[in-house]
Amino acid sequence: MSRKLVIDPVTRIEGHGKVVVHLDDDNQVVDAKLHVVEFRGFERFIQGHPYWEAPMLLQRICGICFVSHHLCGAKALDDMVGVGLKQGFNVTPTAEKMRRLGHYAQMLQSHQTAYYYLIAPEMMFGIEAAPEQRNIEGLIEANPELVKRAIALRKWGQEALKAVFGKRMHGISSIPGGVNKNLSIAERDRLLNGEDGLISLDQAIEYAVEGLQVFYDYHDKFRHQFDHFGHAPALDMCLTDAHGNVDYYHGNLRVADADKNVVAEFDYHNYLDHFSEAVEEWSYMKFPFLKALGREAGSVRVGPLARMNITRSLSTPLAQEALERFQHYCKGKASQKTLYYNWARVIEILHSAELIRDLLHDPDLQKDQLLLTPAPGSWCGDGVGVVEAPRGTLLHHYRANESGEITSCNIIVSTTQNNMAINRTVRQVAQDWLGGKAEITEGMMNALEVGIRAYDPCLSCATHALGKMPLHVSVIDAQGSVVDERTR
Repeated sequence: MSRKLVIDPVTRIEGHGKVVVHLDDDNQVVDAKLHVVEFRGFERFIQGHPYWEAPMLLQRICGICFVSHHLCGAKALDDMVGVGLKQGFNVTPTAEKMRRLGHYAQMLQSHQTAYYYLIAPEMMFGIEAAPEQRNIEGLIEANPELVKRAIALRKWGQEALKAVFGKRMHGISSIPGGVNKNLSIAERDRLLNGEDGLISLDQAIEYAVEGLQVFYDYHDKFRHQFDHFGHAPALDMCLTDAHGNVDYYHGNLRVADADKNVVAEFDYHNYLDHFSEAVEEWSYMKFPFLKALGREAGSVRVGPLARMNITRSLSTPLAQEALERFQHYCKGKASQKTLYYNWARVIEILHSAELIRDLLHDPDLQKDQLLLTPAPGSWCGDGVGVVEAPRGTLLHHYRANESGEITSCNIIVSTTQNNMAINRTVRQVAQDWLGGKAEITEGMMNALEVGIRAYDPCLSCATHALGKMPLHVSVIDAQGSVVDERTR
């Protein structure tokens, strides 16, 4: 008899989703999908608000990657007021470096959270370990000192966020044309030296290196499983600089294939010329794709794995050494393996820590040139901002009228870009772990969640839909009988 298996909800991810697997009479997998079952309409909520409110309001989409939304909005506002990269200008060095400092701090603390709290339990104990063991409490019991250091590094990243944005979550730093503060000597020294119960910068880098070793130990123990889990072919995309290296804050969008050949490269302001978005009735998450290649061939993967697949080198020594080991193991090709996301993520934790170190020693952070004032008549009312969020390429596009009221907003988040790749992973893992099995164990089902968690999806950010949201309303009387129903 055919069966339908349901995981509802998927655990240890941000947001609400479920997995449905259909099996035929021989227990072979017919289909498997990730259903995103929540809807949040921030693109509509922001309409009618003054344009300068966008970076403050839209960062409320998420309590994890709020800095990315804030900076995307800020870059879009730079365009709108006439000082942005769309016009060939840029903010002052101090403003850009303050934005980058906050951006790298978020990259570090967000990846650190995902790596240890959400992903490490399977790395430490195995995919089929007992549920009561594979969680953060199990990690504490197995290695309390490691967990203490993991928390200390995350706290250090949060304190860096506070120094830039004024608080650890949903702070405000960027304004149209720049930022509202620099970094004081006292704030810099606290991050460098570890005052007031905070670890030092050197310890932060040391703990990031330790996290990389945790991964290497896991890889050695579960190498065969790691290398054969969740093959999900897709193109890779990220922001790159003029040398073809990843730039988390700015650059052109580059798309490359499995052989690292560049198949598209363009100014992100022109994204509408290159991307379209499909929808499905079973999910509130859209499916972006490159128009020139079509939906199947043109779907892209973004995030840590895509960035490490595309970048030729990294700008700091320890991260570069880790990248070379990654590239050597992949034999110069782009990895299509889902669990390689975890390897790429821990490289980026280390890279972020080293980038922060370089910035903290830059005297530009203490300068007072915070704002680039727009010239009269420079307002254009249309702006696009793109950054590399921890989860991948994030885009905000706003339009406003002459009164400064936002008339339209389009947000394409990292998890939306990864939608096709995530579903390919779900199908592949279902076929490998469940297909043909007479008995389906809890550990087998957990493998599906492991595949999804590798992407560290942020479903609350990604839930937007084209057209009308379906709606079903039932009126039930006191006896529990349905007296009327309406469906849209």
